[in-house]
Amino acid sequence: MNDPNGLVYFKGEYHLFYQYTVNSTSPDFPHMHWGHAVSQDLVHWNELPPAIAPDKDGAIFSGSAVVDINNTSGFFDQEGSGLVAFYTNEGNQAQPGKPQVQSLAYSRDQGRTWTKFEGNPVLFPASETPDFRDPKVFWHEESSKWVMVLAARDRVEFFTSKDLKSWSYASEFGSKVTGVHRGVFECPDIVQISVDNDPNKTKWVLILSVGDLNGESGNDPEPPAGGSGMMYFIGHFDGQSFVPDKAIESIDDIQWIDFGSDFYAAVTWNGIPHEDGRAIWIGWMNNWRYAKELPSLEWRGNMSLPREIQLKAYPEGLRMIQKPVTELGKLRNPILNLTELTVNAGDNPLSETTALKAEIIGEFEIGSATEFGFKVRKSSSQETVIGYDVVKEELFLDRTNHGSSDFHRDFAAKHTAPLKSENKRIQLTIYLDGSNIELFVNQGSIVITDLIFPDFESQGLELYALGGEVKVISLQINEITGIWESKPI
Repeated sequence: MNDPNGLVYFKGEYHLFYQYTVNSTSPDFPHMHWGHAVSQDLVHWNELPPAIAPDKDGAIFSGSAVVDINNTSGFFDQEGSGLVAFYTNEGNQAQPGKPQVQSLAYSRDQGRTWTKFEGNPVLFPASETPDFRDPKVFWHEESSKWVMVLAARDRVEFFTSKDLKSWSYASEFGSKVTGVHRGVFECPDIVQISVDNDPNKTKWVLILSVGDLNGESGNDPEPPAGGSGMMYFIGHFDGQSFVPDKAIESIDDIQWIDFGSDFYAAVTWNGIPHEDGRAIWIGWMNNWRYAKELPSLEWRGNMSLPREIQLKAYPEGLRMIQKPVTELGKLRNPILNLTELTVNAGDNPLSETTALKAEIIGEFEIGSATEFGFKVRKSSSQETVIGYDVVKEELFLDRTNHGSSDFHRDFAAKHTAPLKSENKRIQLTIYLDGSNIELFVNQGSIVITDLIFPDFESQGLELYALGGEVKVISLQINEITGIWESKPI
């Protein structure tokens, strides 16, 4: 599995569709389906049969889904409303030089079965291009129109519609933006988010995934951890065009979403009720630099935890922050609580604690230590280090000694992010789940998402300090219970 698709909330269910190659542990793009799972709480998922299969129009690449509440499409006369999915047909033969086109399907039974529109494809690129994909469709209230944003190689293009079937070109963004074109644009999204949780103050955030050059040289900068990655722009959207608040004039102006390798193609759920008000998304935990070479056996690819995204005002400007959804609290089983503890070099207050699936929440006050943090999935020969370099004012996740790395030369690496302490304090929230680490720092202002592949037996934990002492204001470790009825292998 790879990109999440068709994220939509409808009649009490969160739908998660995703790129899925049936009966294969390797991406097989000509045979790509939409897989399907549903949840009532974003935590426990029920996998359903694949939803949309490839046919004469081509493979089923990424896209989105909407709730057609007012039946603008005319597909739901009896039901009154239903789901409409938009996806890219890859390998389409209808027009030479235009292999990627946009099509739609609709469901009258809450997404259990889908009917492809007889008028497919509904949108072709204006000129020959191999890259014209990943439509994200949403209702723009102010203009009373449906809006589609999709990736067209070095730009995103906006289209509008009244009925979800006939689309008109509106504008483009990105082709003239400096420093962002190292790879092909993919999986765009645009969402309106409140600033500092003030519903009367909102901004539009345009989100782009940027592909990898597969090790080739390029003039524009790589994402922080190399390979593929995600960036965002804050600005204004009037239903026709997006205008960023700030021009991108140098590398330092690019806002990256994740400082790890393995968070990509994230998109937000449509249809979240107004009374909820959250912007929630999920991403594919992988990187196109090595996605086809992971040391996986019976499966390949997984999703991140669902996250809420917010905008927060800092002295340097507005920034996106990410927080795991509160529903994850259902999985907590507390196993350790510590407060007001001083850790010196050589100490390990967690020497008797092990963890394969855990939530670790710690707040630290910087003392004389030059570095401090955690070593997770630890054994005599393996460990992954999550720490803070006090001298460099740098957060890091070091997976150079995590376990199996020989499948790709770039996997074993130390990923870093600049981070100044707040009143000499650092707050870390770590989600550890088998081969996954999701790290949220200072309430989600910095995020590092990484895969690791240690031996199953490597489950030790260490809380360490180097060169002096660090004070633990609080530390909570919770076991995270599994979401599946059967025990995972």
